Amino acid sequence: MFTGLVQQLGRLERIALSGGTGRLAVRAVLERPEIGESIAVNGVCLTLAASGGGRLEFDVLRETLERTDLGSKPAGAPLHLERALRMGDAVGGHWVSGHVDGTGTLVSCNREPGGDRVLAVRAPELLGGIVHKGSVALDGVSLTVVRLDPAAGVFTVHLIPHTWESTAFSFLKPGDRINVETDMLGKFARRQGSAEVSPTPPRGTVTMEKLRAAGFA
Repeated sequence: MFTGLVQQLGRLERIALSGGTGRLAVRAVLERPEIGESIAVNGVCLTLAASGGGRLEFDVLRETLERTDLGSKPAGAPLHLERALRMGDAVGGHWVSGHVDGTGTLVSCNREPGGDRVLAVRAPELLGGIVHKGSVALDGVSLTVVRLDPAAGVFTVHLIPHTWESTAFSFLKPGDRINVETDMLGKFARRQGSAEVSPTPPRGTVTMEKLRAAGFA
């Protein structure tokens, strides 16, 4: 589990693939890294497989590279890093699982008079899980949705100067892919209210009808 607050910017060193699996290496230094710990790399939860010499290595699947923006990153590209939450850590952003729902495409990045940056992202297939003023994680960064344009399949977020200066968003250009994870709590609420939830209780479930039939109600 993560909170969407970037702790460090790493640099992609290389991706080595062999069949359906591979190894992703990032140039970064962590304090007391633990092999097997979870680290969000651009919002993708990966398991640390090796570390040393200023390098972190992760085992990855080809599918992960294809379904996220990691596979399109060139060597040297900056990557957002966040270690998993530990008991007692502050949750400054929102609950982020590191399970990316899909990728969007950066449409534009404009600067507002006050210094904020406005990022417009096109992700029509993901808009059903994004709400106005709700939370969204872009490349693992916790942000608030400012505007929705369902007709265009676009949503926008604002970046304050601190976020802009502390993340890799300044390296993006229109047309680049961005990892998108919609709000976790929103997913559960949406499923509860959708037709995916069967109206028929599973066998063995205690219902009011069964209680009445047994004389308890």
